[in-house]
Amino acid sequence: PQAPSTRNDIRDCSADPPYLPPTATNTTARLAVLRGILRTHGVHAYIVPSTDAHMSEYISERDARLGWLTGFTGSAGTAVVTRDEAALWTDSRYWTQAERELDCNWELQRTTSIESIGTWILKMVPAEGNVSLDPFLFSIDTWNSYSRALHGSGRTLLPLETNLVDQGWGDQRPPPSSSEIYSLPAEFTGSSWQEKVAGIRQRMEQHVRRPTAVLLSGLEETAWLFNLRGDDIPYNPVFYSYTLLTNTTISLFVEQSRLSQEARQSLRSGCPGPLCVELQEYGQVSAHLRRYAQGNVTVWLGTEYTTYGLYAIVPQEKLLEESYSPVMTAKAVKNAHEQEMLRAAHVRDAVAVIQYLLWLERTVPQGQVDEFLGAQRIDAFRWAQEHSRGPSFQSISASG
Repeated sequence: PQAPSTRNDIRDCSADPPYLPPTATNTTARLAVLRGILRTHGVHAYIVPSTDAHMSEYISERDARLGWLTGFTGSAGTAVVTRDEAALWTDSRYWTQAERELDCNWELQRTTSIESIGTWILKMVPAEGNVSLDPFLFSIDTWNSYSRALHGSGRTLLPLETNLVDQGWGDQRPPPSSSEIYSLPAEFTGSSWQEKVAGIRQRMEQHVRRPTAVLLSGLEETAWLFNLRGDDIPYNPVFYSYTLLTNTTISLFVEQSRLSQEARQSLRSGCPGPLCVELQEYGQVSAHLRRYAQGNVTVWLGTEYTTYGLYAIVPQEKLLEESYSPVMTAKAVKNAHEQEMLRAAHVRDAVAVIQYLLWLERTVPQGQVDEFLGAQRIDAFRWAQEHSRGPSFQSISASG
């Protein structure tokens, strides 16, 4: 029998001294800074998710807090840092990758269950200790799960609106996107944003609870509603924004300077009046919602995309909660024109894939093609098609 081969592309923390592959990130200094901040805030454990403030499936570099802190670049994971320990939870897609990217400051937990995270916290954090997180990075469900996991244990779940990782990251953190937010041409939408707004207001009137406002947190909700697009997140045509739509007003929270001239004109065309979009700064959404919620109002929101931070601002009796907002459900039903556009896009994409398969048949036998070259080639075929804005995710290549 052959001796087992020793892999040198993954860490070995049991060796003396520990072995780290060149792909691992040294996190000693980052953890020391974060632990100093934890002590300042009287926090015993801090939970760091892989999400952003809009529960996006993909995130921008500026939101990659988990990656900066741990060195782990997989798309899903949770880290917990205490005053002496640090652990990362991720699923089986990423176990090998984590062993390549983490240094020996980190314990890898091969699960993603909140029960498992809670059990670990209870072991590491003294009774009466504070467990903290940024409520604007956790979904309502996830917050409730942590709350249940710690309930009755003497530990306090403490929301902190200052993000402690951002404090430690400091001026090394990537800047916010400054690229243009543009209008989608009418030929692609099938209905104007004014028609979409009228449709949502009609749903509000028809609902048995008669909500006075709809709050939109999902980035694709606002992009769809106003027929606007951006590129704040790689491979996703969205931009950072929130919307509060009432019976008579429309507030769009966005970095105003980034709106193209055309987009700004389109949004302001109905001013003054109920189809006038009031532009507010992106960071003002919490303060605005807090003021609005003081009135005799009912706010309708989709719990799948709303963070606990925003949800907690509105008193419980003034909330109308459904899994998805009326905008998300309206967006899911494509009109005839959108269906036609989807089919045409698939035909154009099929042409690119057929060109690629033919290229592979001719080129692979020559022994010069690897997965990286193949990924570059199919991207090039796609870019050559009319209306292409690039692929919808980074190529995932396989062989054999």
